[in-house]
Amino acid sequence: MAYTVQMPALGESVTEGTITRWLKQEGDHVEVDEPLLEVSTDKVDTEIPSPQAGVLQRIVAAEDDTVEIGGDLAVIGDGDDDGGSSGGSGGGQAEAAPEPEPEPEAQQSEPEPEPAPSEPEPAPASSGGSSSGGSSGGSGGGSGTTIEMPALGESVTEGTITRWLKQVGDAVEVDEPLLEVSTDKVDTEIPSPVAGTLLEIKANEDDTVEVGGALAVVGDGSADGGSAQPEAQSGPDAQSSSDTQASSDTQAEPEPRQEQGQPEPESQPAASDGEHTAESSDGAVAASGADDYVSHETEQPAGPSGPANAGSLQSGGAPSNGTGGGETAGSPYVTPLVRKLAQERGVDLASVSGTGVGGRIRKQDVVAAADEADQQQKAAQQASAAPSANEPTAAPSDGSQGAVHGGEVQKPAASRSSNIPTPDDSGLRGTTQKLSRRRATIAKRMVESLQTSAQLTTVVEADVTRIARLRDRAKADFERREGVKLSFLPFMAIATVEALKAHPVVNAMIDTEKGEVTYHGSEHLGIAVDSPAGLIVPVIHDAGDLNLGGLARKISDVAQRTRDNKISPDELSGGTFTITNTGSRGALIDTPIINQPQVGILGTGAVVKKPVVVTDGEGGESIAIRSTVYLCLSYDHRIVDGADAARFLGSVKARLEAGAFEADLGLV
Repeated sequence: MAYTVQMPALGESVTEGTITRWLKQEGDHVEVDEPLLEVSTDKVDTEIPSPQAGVLQRIVAAEDDTVEIGGDLAVIGDGDDDGGSSGGSGGGQAEAAPEPEPEPEAQQSEPEPEPAPSEPEPAPASSGGSSSGGSSGGSGGGSGTTIEMPALGESVTEGTITRWLKQVGDAVEVDEPLLEVSTDKVDTEIPSPVAGTLLEIKANEDDTVEVGGALAVVGDGSADGGSAQPEAQSGPDAQSSSDTQASSDTQAEPEPRQEQGQPEPESQPAASDGEHTAESSDGAVAASGADDYVSHETEQPAGPSGPANAGSLQSGGAPSNGTGGGETAGSPYVTPLVRKLAQERGVDLASVSGTGVGGRIRKQDVVAAADEADQQQKAAQQASAAPSANEPTAAPSDGSQGAVHGGEVQKPAASRSSNIPTPDDSGLRGTTQKLSRRRATIAKRMVESLQTSAQLTTVVEADVTRIARLRDRAKADFERREGVKLSFLPFMAIATVEALKAHPVVNAMIDTEKGEVTYHGSEHLGIAVDSPAGLIVPVIHDAGDLNLGGLARKISDVAQRTRDNKISPDELSGGTFTITNTGSRGALIDTPIINQPQVGILGTGAVVKKPVVVTDGEGGESIAIRSTVYLCLSYDHRIVDGADAARFLGSVKARLEAGAFEADLGLV
């Protein structure tokens, strides 16, 4: 039984996705919901899970292919059915063994046993897994379920396959990620609606598939001998299956071979040095046999290592070809996206306990581990700072701080050097990387925004001392009551929303072609979020209907889900005005670019204390330490004049300086 995996719907206005990486290869066994590939859209990178368990028989869309929503990605078949056609099973594998590299010849020889399937496509294209294709044709091709590109949101018509998380021959479970699809709004995973074996991939990575287009075929796992038999086989047949899979992996996934030659980090899973954690975690994954899951976009395959790695795949990879996702039962399954995040945050995946299904490590687990490590590091630095104060008296021989005594540097020198930025350990330095779909989209839209509207920025300074004091008084009770921490951003957001109601020209949209200006009746507030994948702006719809607590909860919610790549495509559209909190990284002033088709964006700087001149009620002046913040409004001068911008900022400033938020904070 064959099942076609198709590009699912990835969000509103998303019509296609680009395949960035296949996580499974043809012949691999996949479970339901097990990631098959990664897909990139204009907004997010996501994994596509397998809707059915079985064997990945054919990859239809290759990496870098753009596939429309509903387009074919792969075909999943039933390994037992393939094995059931045992008359040709052994011969099919023996035939594949002597020619693992010239796959086109294998493709020409395989259509003979595949005239029966009701789906014509799996037969001629069951190439990638020459080990599975020869035996799967008898029964797997016609009885599979075709996976189509689902609807990914309102107005989304297509998606681009960025990465296959499963390969032909892999077993998949229901709701297991099959592939990742990219749209204009989000990058998301496409889960498998059925369990079985991935028999055929109809859309390659980077293919754009329309909604409803065929992505893959998933069938009964028994339909593919390429996955079920290698585990039970021994001797030449098992070796030939391994050789064939090694050839497939060599062609489709060159990066993992680089990892195969790095066994050393595996012996150090508990390394505390952030420079080694990423290597050790990837090494552990590669050593466990999950070669299809290893993702290192920054690594370039070394030519001389190819044959050696092929040998290692032959010797150690045969069981994994048969079990595919089964190998991950011994060690937590890690998707490339999670692994990339772990690299960026310096997290050793070997030390992370997964909270996902089957112990799968999720992005939330990595973020939590990184936060915990940061807290431990800060605690260690604070602990080491205490004795450093006594060091000069304990070693006053030369009277100099930071001097070298007996080959050891004194603590004060170490504390000074702690401010020196640590070298980047992601492997990006000195490399040339392919521009991701999302980064390309951001670049395109930023330039288009500047070319579309006449943008300039006006800045005011607000005294938020009263808010700072209210926040100090109420933040503990607020967190217990609302479940989120109280930052300055909700105060600025509610002041902005109130100002938008008073100044509708800033909450508008202009259409020069029609000669129309639309003044929005609601305030849909975009919040710029610095996510691991880049700048993303989720939207809080009807923000004008929320109080301070409601805005704080919504901001925390959409920001966290955006960082975890869990935001829905519909939540990334419809904004009427945007806030970007550049102060979260210490910036004081920014000139943000407008998010089209909006006509304004507010940049909020860092809240800092400084001496300012204050005037009392009688007109007397004095110098006091106050908490201040810069508010930077970039606006479209085609419709918003400088006076309009100043009035809008004046309203925001007045609301913040008044600080009348006692009722919202429960202080009255």
